[in-house]
Amino acid sequence: MKIGDVIIIGILVIASFLPAVVFYFQQDQGQAEETTPKYAAVRIDGQEVDRFSLDNENSVRKTYYPEEGQYNIVEVEDGQARVQEDNSPDQIAVRTGWISEPGETSICLPHKLVIEIYQEGAEDTYIY
Repeated sequence: MKIGDVIIIGILVIASFLPAVVFYFQQDQGQAEETTPKYAAVRIDGQEVDRFSLDNENSVRKTYYPEEGQYNIVEVEDGQARVQEDNSPDQIAVRTGWISEPGETSICLPHKLVIEIYQEGAEDTYIY
């Protein structure tokens, strides 16, 4: 073994601990983000019509009428949101169920209604 071999082996051993260090710092950042407030934003046709805090111990049930003959019943409870009922033919938003994590969405495409969970202070990654 030469000195160059020892140096290369040493660098590789040190580099093998790099994923553990990165994982540790991501865990710390994730715990810090949990303390910032989360919201559920309700948008119809791209325009925000309501915003509900998911951190409060409140229960909200609200009916939206995007257009004549269309309705969506949105429910917010225990830090989660969902489309409880609508009269769209495919029922995709209803089948999506409860959403609670930042970035999750529930979409009723025929009614152009979107519920999106986001965290205060997080960068907007929305494309409109």
